[in-house]
Amino acid sequence: MTEGNFVDYVKMYVSSGNGGKGSAHLHREKYVAKGGPDGGDGGRGGHVIVRGNQNLWTLLHLKFKKHIKAGHGEHGGSARSFGADGEDAYIEVPLGTVVRDTDTNDILFEITEDGEEKILAKGGKGGLGNWHFKSSTNQTPRYAQPGILMEEKYVTMELKVLADVGLVGFPNAGKSTLLSVMTSAKPKIADYEFTTLKPNLGIVKYHDFQTFVMADIPGIIEGAAEGKGLGHYFLRHIERNSVLLFLIPADAKDIKKQYEILLDELRRYNPEMLDKERIIAISKSDMLDEELKTELKVQLDKELPIPYLFISSVAQQGLTQLKDMLWNMLNG
Repeated sequence: MTEGNFVDYVKMYVSSGNGGKGSAHLHREKYVAKGGPDGGDGGRGGHVIVRGNQNLWTLLHLKFKKHIKAGHGEHGGSARSFGADGEDAYIEVPLGTVVRDTDTNDILFEITEDGEEKILAKGGKGGLGNWHFKSSTNQTPRYAQPGILMEEKYVTMELKVLADVGLVGFPNAGKSTLLSVMTSAKPKIADYEFTTLKPNLGIVKYHDFQTFVMADIPGIIEGAAEGKGLGHYFLRHIERNSVLLFLIPADAKDIKKQYEILLDELRRYNPEMLDKERIIAISKSDMLDEELKTELKVQLDKELPIPYLFISSVAQQGLTQLKDMLWNMLNG
């Protein structure tokens, strides 16, 4: 999937259907002058339903579909014939989609399973026909209920990528290169900051045909939690990842400081992200000779509070060890 086709944020208007009116019909036949009330009930208005689809990876199909309307319920008829229910409108979304009320920004629900269905806008209930109101004191009621009106709202769909491993790092840290080497994904790679503007997903093949999903998230800058740079636009994609892989280049001035800045941005955005398992990969380590690497190891053993290892995507160094570490973290 090309970067331009990845859509993870859509606003739309939805409306359910009106309930049909109940009928106030009175039964009449050739030899039955006063047959009594026989008006049928109105049909229910159609719901707007959101349904999870594991075959979708983006909200692209909803980008230009800004209005979703369900069908209206039909009115009741004579001889207690009930009106048909209005047709439900289904919105298929990828797993990991969060649905918010646009006006209040409140989360209405999240879709995380294939086939999971949630009613977004409830159809109006059909009105009761006049035969429901017949009694000993009112033998021929000439009234029936109107149907309940539709429900309408403006909603925002946000996709939070569902991946096992999320790559976290500053711009130009080598995340896209690592993803392209470890998976069959083909992200855009160039020697300038913010080459990646949308998350890229790739499937990492492990032993015995086992796999896990890795996501390359656009680079973080200081102040991202406050919306600086691309801000919340990409930070939300890290929320769903089981393991966070921090990628810091070997030529960074201070590896520990870079890690702390990245961690602080995650903490300020959502403190729960610090509960995830974390690992640091020192990328571009083919630039280091053995002496420099040994010195750096002594320093990092004292400074870093989590596991780390040296890798090089270009020279294919340390990648098998990295896969082993990630697999063990994901599988306890």
